[in-house]
Amino acid sequence: MGNGIFGIGLSALNAAQQGLLVAGHNVSNAATPGYTRQQIVQSTSAAQATGGGFIGKGVQVDTVRRIYNELLVNQVTQARTESSQLDAYFTQMKQIDSLLADPSGRLGLAPALQEFFGSVQDVATSPSGIAYRQSMLSNAEVLVRRFQSLNDSLDEIRDGVNAQIENSVSLINTLAARISELNATISQAENNAGGQPANDLRDQRDELVTQLNDQVRAKVVEQSDGGYSIFIGTGQSLVVGSTAFELSTIASPVDPHRLEVAYVSGGNSIPVRESSLDGGKLGGLLQFRNEELDAARNGLGRVAIGLAVTFNDQHQLGQDIQENLGGDFFTVPDPSTTASTRNLGDAVIATEISDPGALTTSDYRLHYDGANYTFTRLNDGVTQTFAGFPQTVDGVRLSFASGAIAAGDEFLIRPTANGAGQIEVAIQDTSLIAAGAPIRTDAPTANTGTGRISAGTVDAPPPPDPDLREPVTFTFTSTTTFDVSGNGTGNPVGITFTPGSPISYNGWTVQITGSPQPGDTFSIGPNTDGAMDNRNALLLGALQSGNTLAGGTASYQSAYGQVVSLMGYKTRELEVTSAAQTALLSQAQALQQSESGVNLDEEAANLLRYQQAYQAASKVIQVATQMFDTLLDIAR
Repeated sequence: MGNGIFGIGLSALNAAQQGLLVAGHNVSNAATPGYTRQQIVQSTSAAQATGGGFIGKGVQVDTVRRIYNELLVNQVTQARTESSQLDAYFTQMKQIDSLLADPSGRLGLAPALQEFFGSVQDVATSPSGIAYRQSMLSNAEVLVRRFQSLNDSLDEIRDGVNAQIENSVSLINTLAARISELNATISQAENNAGGQPANDLRDQRDELVTQLNDQVRAKVVEQSDGGYSIFIGTGQSLVVGSTAFELSTIASPVDPHRLEVAYVSGGNSIPVRESSLDGGKLGGLLQFRNEELDAARNGLGRVAIGLAVTFNDQHQLGQDIQENLGGDFFTVPDPSTTASTRNLGDAVIATEISDPGALTTSDYRLHYDGANYTFTRLNDGVTQTFAGFPQTVDGVRLSFASGAIAAGDEFLIRPTANGAGQIEVAIQDTSLIAAGAPIRTDAPTANTGTGRISAGTVDAPPPPDPDLREPVTFTFTSTTTFDVSGNGTGNPVGITFTPGSPISYNGWTVQITGSPQPGDTFSIGPNTDGAMDNRNALLLGALQSGNTLAGGTASYQSAYGQVVSLMGYKTRELEVTSAAQTALLSQAQALQQSESGVNLDEEAANLLRYQQAYQAASKVIQVATQMFDTLLDIAR
């Protein structure tokens, strides 16, 4: 009996001691990230059958288990990967929003546009004023530098995103390697312990999985041996048992400034479809770059190209102080067309802006399948298919320049990407500003009718000089007909006259109103000594408010405002969504911690309970010892 009581006391003492150890372990790891509360699992030792019934033999500790809820852990992990993606996206968006909507006006484009067109209006007020002309050129330089500065800032943001993508990929590889090592360590430790769970090692592995999901969404599958297999993207294996695979970053085959994420297999780096790498910081960076960074650059470039082309077109219709036709005022950036480095052919596709008003803010992919070309607008996936060139799509003219094309060849076409970075002022001489019109109209005072001729406008595109400025005369042969004389007109006679109707020859258009009488003449000729003429300057200034972009629905300022508004709305949307996701994450973590986290009050109670159990078990052993001592005394 003494032995039975002694054994029961020892089992109780051992159970209480292990309970104290586990409770103390919980207390010491209350603040350890990823730690899961542990608990001993006890069961009654097998009883001994006697004639008087079954007599108990004490207690045994079966295992130490984690209070682990896989469903709650998965909810926290998913909430964290969503929150991390939104935070990364929001952080980048704040940079663009602050850049484009700079309230001080030091960085934004709108003040520079306003100042430039203000100086154009000044030239219109005083066409021969050298100071006003110099101010116009100076403000034009400020404007193009502002475009370039904004583009440089977007380049810096792009380079920063590339660096963060590299860091994220490196961290993903490190975490995958550590998880694979823990898979092997856990398997060995649990085999050595007869299948008992290595709780602390499992906690460490789960914490690494959580950190991995902070970088990219990862799917975890637990194998029959307790090891984790982890998959990302469209099912690429990142960890399988004790084997870890790697990601890498490579330059895009169509854009060397753009890093792509690739999966390393057999020594080869295979690009991973970016849309499949959602979740986590990496997913947020890729989404930001593909959606907002490209949209901001292209939107800014569209304004620059639209300004350069439309301003040039009108400037070429004017006449400078030296009585020459106007030339290009701005240098128009060319579209960016890049052949993939994987192309088998050497074809060169030429692109040029044909209609700035039809430009979008999207990039395009041109793919050849061996028979037809597929032209895809990347921001919405709209495609067009054609068999040959030339083609004009969304204001861009495509033509086959040279070389041979092979099936599978691909090209990236970015019509507006270079706009803000490459726009320049094309003239430096104030006398080359074409503020006047190259033609002048006249109605002799000897005319007897009430006919009046308009100042005339030059038709676009401008005709070659000197045809434009060849003298032309209209002679009315009756109140309803007139003859035309002058080089380039064909000298027609008996032209029917309709008051106010346009009359066009040699690249210009005029209107005659009123009631001319037979014998009345009207002349159109070169604008000599026209330094004070401001007709073209007025038309240049009117471009500021004209809807020349986005299919004739937006001016320069409103097109830029659309970019600023888009970035602002997206930033605000992400701010709200990120805050909401953070709240959801906090709720998920609180729910998970309520079950698996360490409650110090609860552990204090457990320590007290196990201490009392330990003391009671010690008393049982003391009683058993006294019983043996009594038996020994009787034996003497």
